[in-house]
Amino acid sequence: MKIPENGYLLRIFLGESDRWHGMPLYEALVLKARELHLAGATVLRGPMGFGAKSRLHTAKILRLSEDLPLIIEFVDSKEKLDTFMPLLDDMLRDGLVTLEPVQIIKYRADGQDLVFS
Repeated sequence: MKIPENGYLLRIFLGESDRWHGMPLYEALVLKARELHLAGATVLRGPMGFGAKSRLHTAKILRLSEDLPLIIEFVDSKEKLDTFMPLLDDMLRDGLVTLEPVQIIKYRADGQDLVFS
């Protein structure tokens, strides 16, 4: 078994309708993270939630929302995520950002362990 490595999880909570230069903000953030060679990113769409303004966002059948809550998770080293943070400050107007230490148990592609940096 591979010894776990220390990493960090950057989690961003935002709305599906948030934009950056005409494109969905979540898409712009993931593309920027890929450009910076972060280890990984996942966008999760929530069926219901609310944020700082307490506005309820829901996907109930009778109220189809185009602004459902989204969570984007990025995993990498603290140093790599630190290079991403100034861009995030510029791109994210509303939302919540958290950062927490995690243990990387496995990071592989096509059966090969990848180096986590």
